[in-house]
Amino acid sequence: MQQKTLALIHTSATLVPVFAALCNKFIPGVKIFNIADDSLIKNTIACGTLTPDTARRVVGYARSAEEAGADYIMFTCSSIGRAVETAATLVNVPVLRVDQPMAAMAVEKGSRIGVIATLSTTLDPTTDLVRRNALQVGKEIELFPRLCEGAFEALMAGDAETHDKLVGDALKEMAESVDLIVLAQASMARVVDANPSLAEKLPILASPPIAMEYLSKIFNT
Repeated sequence: MQQKTLALIHTSATLVPVFAALCNKFIPGVKIFNIADDSLIKNTIACGTLTPDTARRVVGYARSAEEAGADYIMFTCSSIGRAVETAATLVNVPVLRVDQPMAAMAVEKGSRIGVIATLSTTLDPTTDLVRRNALQVGKEIELFPRLCEGAFEALMAGDAETHDKLVGDALKEMAESVDLIVLAQASMARVVDANPSLAEKLPILASPPIAMEYLSKIFNT
């Protein structure tokens, strides 16, 4: 059987080693290559939304990955998710947004679903994705979105302690009123890892490991 190739397209180079470790764990026999362009997320944050120009560039990266030999493409940023869905219709290989498997799992496992983010440009697309997944399977859910204001700015300024406290406080507060919590950004998973008692109360879902487990099933069938 010919070895498969997965393209990972990132909006931050810091995610390259994160996903390299996950690929080694879940799909060790698959070839990987990375494309990283942080201007995609920077432009989205600056504009407060995903613009048509940025969406066109997302589609362009999907086409480039296909031309480079990818059998499967995954975009690892939730903020550009709508453009990723468009890209999936314009190339000839499967394209996955990293939070799709997580959204499907959230709808399967809960009815009162919390969504936490540190960026509004990530909170809105993730909440929308969970809502659309519920509609697709005909399940009624309640969504509880929560923006941790100031956390992202603190992390970008090198103040990880403030970021972790803001996210941790939001998680503890939300845990009292929902069935499970969706982390809209992979960067928040570190807070759960550092406070395992949080995950003892209810499921807290992070997209990277869930997406990689999903891909492992695809590549191993």
